[in-house]
Amino acid sequence: MFDKINLRSKPFIIAEIGQNHQGDLDLARDYIKTFALSGADAVKFQTRDNKYLFSEGAYYAPYNSENAFDNVYGLHREKLELKKEWYPILIEDCKKYGVKFMCTPFDEPSLSFLINSGVEILKIASFDLGNIPFIHKIAQSGLPVVISIGGGKFDQIQSSVKELLKNLTTDKICILHCVSEYPCTADKLGLNNIENLQRAFPELTIGLSDHFNGILSGPIGFMKGACVFEKHVTLNRSWKGTDHSFALEPDGFKKFVRDIHRVNQMMEPKAASEIGNESVFKKLGKSIVASRDISAGEILTVENLSGKIFEQQFIPVRESNKILGRTIKMNISVGNPITFDNIL
Repeated sequence: MFDKINLRSKPFIIAEIGQNHQGDLDLARDYIKTFALSGADAVKFQTRDNKYLFSEGAYYAPYNSENAFDNVYGLHREKLELKKEWYPILIEDCKKYGVKFMCTPFDEPSLSFLINSGVEILKIASFDLGNIPFIHKIAQSGLPVVISIGGGKFDQIQSSVKELLKNLTTDKICILHCVSEYPCTADKLGLNNIENLQRAFPELTIGLSDHFNGILSGPIGFMKGACVFEKHVTLNRSWKGTDHSFALEPDGFKKFVRDIHRVNQMMEPKAASEIGNESVFKKLGKSIVASRDISAGEILTVENLSGKIFEQQFIPVRESNKILGRTIKMNISVGNPITFDNIL
């Protein structure tokens, strides 16, 4: 799944839908289609059993945010959940559009449900980094796992990875550098940490999950060594909800995908045989000419040579080093081109 060599040539890109579907099946399906066609390799949702996840006090706490879908926090969260009977529909849509169905379970009941539903990749949220009892259960599923490290210390990352490796092979684990800021400003992205993770876990695939509201983090992250990318997406940045404002809309996501894939193309030098033969030089490149009348037997110097554009190219001016100091065999009038046949 997470083969580092293959992923360096073809990065794996996850469209993080989260709960931006706002509890609407039609919207969720639209997200899958839209972002699959925009270049995603996987689409990711989130699953919670809110009454299990939250204490009674936290579930029934008042919620007065401008992003609230209910004035009781637990009920607000319930309105953003996917109904269980929708999962087969969403998984089938993923198959139809050629993307992996990926999901974050936030609790044990949600994990069991997702495993039985046919989820293809499990995500461990930064909130559960270091949660060894939960990570143990996730690893036992045998499914590929992506884990974000936002807010985590090295010992927490290390212990989490150690637990995953008890049940999973290295090609089923991906660690995502992540900064838990929503949104994350450019000065807090900390992309150098990707290299730190590569040194600490050389056998594992390293990626990037960022909450930056632009696309530059993708190609820079790839240059640092990331080859799996998770990016929050939305169909409309102006919609109500905490994640919409920094998520990428379809056009932005297409550019994010495009620019990551362009990095490898940008690195290879141009073939030496093509350099200097570009059409622009054939059309507008100067040829070496006499800057004054030159008599047979004279030495060619910087004083008696210049450049001019002709309908065809003779000796390009960039090759003047090849003829300076050589002797002209015949008289050349001012403005006429010098050719290799003219010189000794």
